[in-house]
Amino acid sequence: MTQAQWILNTLRKRPLTPLEALQGCGCLRLAARILDLKAQGHNIVREMVTDGEKTFARYRLARSK
Repeated sequence: MTQAQWILNTLRKRPLTPLEALQGCGCLRLAARILDLKAQGHNIVREMVTDGEKTFARYRLARSK
């Protein structure tokens, strides 16, 4: 299974952060894989999350209308 496939499968179940992608499939560049998936037509939304002094992205699949 490719990183993009793993990421898409995970996004179908729950939101995903870069740390979770690193631990789950060894992806060091989640934003790049998200860009690839968007280019394939997937509607993925990024939200910035602040936890203490750390700020990071959390990605999720947008709901279809």
